Amino acid sequence: MTSTRVCPLAELTDGKPVGVEVAGTPVVLVRRGERVHALRDECSHAEVALSEGEVGRDGIECWLHGACFDLGTGEPLTPPAMDPVDVYATSVRDGDVHVDVTTPINR
Repeated sequence: MTSTRVCPLAELTDGKPVGVEVAGTPVVLVRRGERVHALRDECSHAEVALSEGEVGRDGIECWLHGACFDLGTGEPLTPPAMDPVDVYATSVRDGDVHVDVTTPINR
């Protein structure tokens, strides 16, 4: 696993999406407690940034058409999206968030 340090965990607010770039890949980070989810920051339906959407109980919702994606699997939970978004492995080490974008964990 080749991971990249992205930011301190303390900089992420629980339930608030944050868009970052990791090794040239757009990524949206979502903190839930001490866990951080990382997905490709691009809706599979409309190709807009998911980081501009909202996080609900079930996942992250695209701001443009309302498609919702599961944070753990990237699977679409609601239409109009039909295809999943990539999900990346994350870890928290020494208080910092690390993300591996080399191989999506849901593919």
